Parts: sequence; C-alpha cells; structure tokens
Amino acid sequence: MSKKIAVVVRERQGEALRMGVGLTLADDSVDVFVLDRKVEETEENALNIETFDMMDIKLYTNVEGVEGAEYMSAEDMAAKLLEYDSVIPY
Repeated sequence: MSKKIAVVVRERQGEALRMGVGLTLADDSVDVFVLDRKVEETEENALNIETFDMMDIKLYTNVEGVEGAEYMSAEDMAAKLLEYDSVIPY
C-alpha cells in the first residue's frame, strides 16, 4: 500500500530535495515543503526540481516567487501536513 510522505526542509536543501526523489522508489507519494527561504539556485537543485515534475512530486514553499514551487502560507502548510502518513523534517 502506497504511503503519503512529506519532506519538510529549511537548510540542507540539496540533500532534502534528493531525498524526496529517492523516496519515490518505493512507489510512495512524496511532496516537499521548503520553509522560510528560497530554494538555492544550484545545478543539483535544478535537476531535482526537474525530476519532481517527472515523478509527480509537488514542491511547496512559503516564500513567493520561487520558480517550480507552489506558494502556500505557513498556516496552510501546517493544515496540509495533517494529510500525510509520514512527515520527515530535514
């Protein structure tokens, strides 16, 4: 049975985004939440975000104007996290 997993990250974004991709190997549904800062513009992050599109991973952030991510307020994020089977803080 597929699980719904959320990865929540502030720092070490590259590792957290890569982990989000890796978690899909078990056919689980994965979404990533980046809090309080823009996603760092690195080649690694760009590749992971591109992979998110292919793997149906949603990227949410509470910072407006982040390319490839959907804006969501911190309050809405808190409510949405209740929908997940597992929440992994990273």
